[in-house]
Amino acid sequence: MSARLDHATTSGTFSLDGETHEVDNNVWVLGDDEQCVVFDAPHDVSTVRDLVGERECVGILLTHAHDDHVRMAPELSEALEAPILLNPADREVWQLTHGDLPWDGDVTDGDMFTIAGVDLEALHTPGHSPGSTCYYVAELGAVFSGDTLFQGGPGATGRSFSSRETIEQSVRERLFALPEDTVVHTGHGPDTTIGAEKEAARGEWL
Repeated sequence: MSARLDHATTSGTFSLDGETHEVDNNVWVLGDDEQCVVFDAPHDVSTVRDLVGERECVGILLTHAHDDHVRMAPELSEALEAPILLNPADREVWQLTHGDLPWDGDVTDGDMFTIAGVDLEALHTPGHSPGSTCYYVAELGAVFSGDTLFQGGPGATGRSFSSRETIEQSVRERLFALPEDTVVHTGHGPDTTIGAEKEAARGEWL
């Protein structure tokens, strides 16, 4: 297995419901020396291009459509000649940033992608947004959680299109069903593990 994970952080803003906040986003690129996929398209196309290098990017997998994760998606797609893939349940959220501009392909629960000899499984985990989707890579013992799960618990749900009850159900039923040693690569902040977050949730909301 030749798969490797490249990481960087970009800085910019997140805007929703009339508020704008400064945020740092993780950029994750999974692949080998020939091909890769990119998770999300935050803030800075050049940073993502540097991580991709000369490799063929076969897809930009969006974990959800909040503007700090998708604002640069059309420009990044053009730069990398790669399709933008999004769960269509996030259509209204996408339209807040990009209007009627379409993305390239839909991602639905259970969809499988193969890159660098490893399989990625799309897990629909609504709550932070209606179409929030995590990507589980069993061979690497890792899940890319977007803003569904962080070190310290589920993502924020105090804004439009979000639901605390729904995100807790998604994490409980989909992510906490993964092996406890699974590493969680988040959309913001440090990595964590399924086991650590499950333990922290006990007695709180689990």
